[in-house]
Amino acid sequence: MSRDGFGSKLGIIAAAAGSAVGLGNIYRFPCELGNNGGGAFLLVYLLIVLCLGVPVMLSEFIIGRRAQKNPIGAFKMLRPRSGWPVIGYMGVLCAFIIMAFYSTVAGWTLEYIVKAIGNQFHGKELSVIEQEFADFHDMGWKNVLWQAVFIFLTGFVVFKGVADGIEKYAKILMPVLVAILVVLGLRAVTLPGAKEGLTFLFKPDFSKITGSVLISALGQAFFSLSMGMGVLITYGSYIQKDDNLTTTALSVTLSDTLIAVLAGVVIFPAAFSFGVQPTAGMGLVFNTLPMIFNQMAGGYFFCIIFFVLLAVAALTSTISLLEVIVAYFVEELRMSRRWATVIASLGCMAIGVFASLSLKSDTGFTIAGLSFFDSLDFISAKVLLPIGALFIVIFVGWVMGKKTFNEEITNGGKLKLSIKSVIFFIIRYLAPLAIAVIFITGFV
Repeated sequence: MSRDGFGSKLGIIAAAAGSAVGLGNIYRFPCELGNNGGGAFLLVYLLIVLCLGVPVMLSEFIIGRRAQKNPIGAFKMLRPRSGWPVIGYMGVLCAFIIMAFYSTVAGWTLEYIVKAIGNQFHGKELSVIEQEFADFHDMGWKNVLWQAVFIFLTGFVVFKGVADGIEKYAKILMPVLVAILVVLGLRAVTLPGAKEGLTFLFKPDFSKITGSVLISALGQAFFSLSMGMGVLITYGSYIQKDDNLTTTALSVTLSDTLIAVLAGVVIFPAAFSFGVQPTAGMGLVFNTLPMIFNQMAGGYFFCIIFFVLLAVAALTSTISLLEVIVAYFVEELRMSRRWATVIASLGCMAIGVFASLSLKSDTGFTIAGLSFFDSLDFISAKVLLPIGALFIVIFVGWVMGKKTFNEEITNGGKLKLSIKSVIFFIIRYLAPLAIAVIFITGFV
């Protein structure tokens, strides 16, 4: 069976960056940064992205392109009759879990598009917008409805395939998202009190760095870069043999980090300007940004455009998550892409319903003090992703070995890469040690 693939180098970068750049940057990153000390978290996050993000991403690309298969099939092919395919199964499971709760938040973007078109934020005080956000959560059926619509949109693009679906849409949508964030950032830094927000974002208080901050930064980096969940192995399997994996990994990482910092520049100056606590969590995006638009010339149009693009950012991520599951169904279970997409979408929806309903204020069910939504977030970002990434770098560094690594990273000797030995040293020794230490420290 012939496999689909990316048609251009730009398409690879746009699709992989689209997976990385999503609600993880614009919604989750500000939440994590606000709850973990501001600048201290940003510093730790950037160090992890630079020192661990690129090597782990490169490792996943190598596994995927070498095997030309989904995460499970890749480990089965590269090390048959061994326990390594368990890591592939863990990646597919992680993608399924993230898709289930991530689609809940993605659905909110559709609700806010409707609100923006109806000009429902105009002239309202922050307290009113915050209360409406809380009331929306309590309308469980509405959350579920928008979640279902978003999963349908995701399934439509995934059904179209890689070149005609994922690549085609990502190449158009990602540049537009960056442009609108730049415009919003320029407005945010001119608001009264914006300086305090920028200080919170960029001035680290080293006393804030704790084990909890380390594990949160590690989880956010891997969540944001789509590492350890099978996405990059799957996308790597669609990369052509003559494409440069190193430049692709660097381009995706830099794009993702730029968007995360831009999101912080948009959110925190506005939050401090309007008296929103940086620990406000979910409300940082859905409550703070409407207040910016109320202060802008042409704010009505900017509000619509922003929430449309926020939905687009979410879509580029949910597409990659669903593709991991669909690729497994198609290649390992021999389903048609149509039925694989339908079944994967329905499965995610079945779990996602409980994630949406768990956010209602009168929901009494919790797991270790966390809502079902927060439990899925914790299990995926702070447990499965670091463990998956740890075993991926061990696999590339110790099982595949230096010879295979060099063949893939240099495209069989066609590319000259002077630092390939340095990169391999990081993958083999430093990355596993650092991930393990941060993981253990965070929980201890």
